[in-house]
Amino acid sequence: MIGFAPAKINLGLFITGKRPDGFHALESCFWPVQWQDVLEVHKRPEPGLALRVSGIPIPGAADDNLIHRAYTLLHDRYPIGGVDAHLFKALPMGAGLGGGSSDAVCMLKLMNVLWNLNLTDEEGLELAAQLGSDCPFFWFSQPSLVTGRGEHLSKMEVGFPGPLYVTIIHPGIHVSTKAAFSAIQPQLSDMDWNGLFHRPIEEWQHILRNDFESGITQKEPVVGDVLMALKSSGAAYVQMTGTGSACYGIFTNEEEALAAHAMSEGRGWTSFSALFTSGPSNKSMRPVP
Repeated sequence: MIGFAPAKINLGLFITGKRPDGFHALESCFWPVQWQDVLEVHKRPEPGLALRVSGIPIPGAADDNLIHRAYTLLHDRYPIGGVDAHLFKALPMGAGLGGGSSDAVCMLKLMNVLWNLNLTDEEGLELAAQLGSDCPFFWFSQPSLVTGRGEHLSKMEVGFPGPLYVTIIHPGIHVSTKAAFSAIQPQLSDMDWNGLFHRPIEEWQHILRNDFESGITQKEPVVGDVLMALKSSGAAYVQMTGTGSACYGIFTNEEEALAAHAMSEGRGWTSFSALFTSGPSNKSMRPVP
């Protein structure tokens, strides 16, 4: 069985306070994009999880991988057996794209089908929240207003008068989420999320903000270079996503979006371009021989 783990980008990211549990409170619109990892799983007679990774190498101990943690979380609660898994890793790590969290939730969803667990959405969201703050979003992978520490989701009804295109650029540097949060100064938000999608996208630059962007661009000037390159390529809106280091531009012209993609590759950066759609990026899981 194969599942697809999409990336996400943040439209705005407001850090509004520090919670009693030690987490930060945030407001952001999480948006799925079609850049994705691929995860394949099969039952096996031996107990436990055997995970193989190809594509981008994942550093650290294998049993600390979020896919392992997702398997262990289910194994401790439900009667599931051994699993062979193969992850093709395409999403950059330390980029603010949520790739590890998406992989973990993809594993939950695949195990749900493979072992006929019949998890409800409420159960799936509760399990996802135990794996990470941004994991619940990937249970549905649809544009959502995300609040709390990331566990509260409200589906956003969005629409645009014409097609839009997104180009995401990763400059090849890793940003520590923990370090980024340790340097943040929370600010209250008066963002009108319901009115955002009724405003021309060219106005978003004056409405939205990513509270991490200023600090990260000072520490890692190449992030500022990426933002400037996207703007110079014709993007109507540019922003760093998450805690970085990936940045994106939203374009009204497909040729400009593709030209930005080609420009980034020419500078040695990794990039991805696609239609900026409000639908889930990929909900499919299918059996394989």
